[in-house]
Amino acid sequence: MSPGGGAPAAAGAATTGAVRHLYVHLPFCVHRCGYCDFVTVVGRRGKHGAYVDALLAELDMARGLHGTPAGAVALAGADGEPPLDTVFLGGGTPTFTDASQLARLLDALPRAAEVSVEANPETVTPELASSLRAAGVTRVSLGAQTFQPRLLEVLERTATPDDVRSSVGHLRAAGFDNLSLDLVYGIPGQSPADLAADLAEAVALGPEHLSCYELEAKPGTRFTIAHGEELERQAGALEGYFETVVETLEAAGYRWYETANFCREGGVSRPGDPAAPRDLRAQHNLGYWLARDYLGIGIGAVSTVAGLRWRNTVKLAAYVEALTRGELPPREVEPLDAATCATERVMLGLRLEEGIVVDLHGAGDLRTVLDADALERLARQGLVELEESGTLRLTRRGRFLGGGVTAELLA
Repeated sequence: MSPGGGAPAAAGAATTGAVRHLYVHLPFCVHRCGYCDFVTVVGRRGKHGAYVDALLAELDMARGLHGTPAGAVALAGADGEPPLDTVFLGGGTPTFTDASQLARLLDALPRAAEVSVEANPETVTPELASSLRAAGVTRVSLGAQTFQPRLLEVLERTATPDDVRSSVGHLRAAGFDNLSLDLVYGIPGQSPADLAADLAEAVALGPEHLSCYELEAKPGTRFTIAHGEELERQAGALEGYFETVVETLEAAGYRWYETANFCREGGVSRPGDPAAPRDLRAQHNLGYWLARDYLGIGIGAVSTVAGLRWRNTVKLAAYVEALTRGELPPREVEPLDAATCATERVMLGLRLEEGIVVDLHGAGDLRTVLDADALERLARQGLVELEESGTLRLTRRGRFLGGGVTAELLA
């Protein structure tokens, strides 16, 4: 999987100039699914405490003079400071982490308006749900993937459809009013009827947010070796599946705000402002799509701060040992030039329904990376639109073609 209380601030709100988004990677899982290419570690229950120690040490070092390739990170959310916009605990399976260590970690992290935790449904008990709520978590993202038992077996998922339903009930009983479900389509053996049933089941549970992804299996993995022929067959059905997802969820009242993400409109009003409904988009991911700076801690975690990007080692032992010695973990560092930043801004921003401002007259003009001929041609074809204000977006038809249109736009 790669997201309560009060409403989150707008993603990237710069009240102090500090980095306002924090990602925390918890890699531990009970089992590594065949299609997964995330940084995960199976079991290692005896290592959970040492890993949390290392996470908190890395966070402290990031706020010190020598903590990152970008120098000290001014991270909001400490006592007496405005809160971060978002904290996101991803994995792995964060809720597989030892409960006492997870609680200790959450208690030590900076305050944030939106605190999201990924969870596998089979790990969610009434006790865990209450513990997350008491620790200040405002949003839980559940990896349902599918409600079809035979397809769950294909994906090597241990949760059952009843686990998904029970976990939603436990979280609601604990007071959570911002839940997200992940669904996957293009699974070997999946039919259009299976997808329609999954969508109906998900909508019936009433989550505030849904993420619906086409299955991506890396070539050469045991999953592609076992299901290669069926994956090729499914590839021809993905476009139709995508259209089914969008049309079904929009008909159910969800807003298609990003290529693979949908949210309820409105919801519970903000405290003190009953006329202003909450923004139920995934605020942490919105920070990525809007090219905000963010800090990532943990093995394999990526950070982008002040024109630099770095990725921590994916090796658990090397990460923990370095931080135990008071040293930075091994990491790869990549300077980001203006062209790279502009290209990424286009690629990510055009995933959003509102598109991007190309800033036709300013120093941040994104037209430097756009193919002018392609822009004119795609506009004639009804796939993109460029407003006089400088806002560039994909049309509805263009959004169904998504990345292919964006690739044509980039010079």
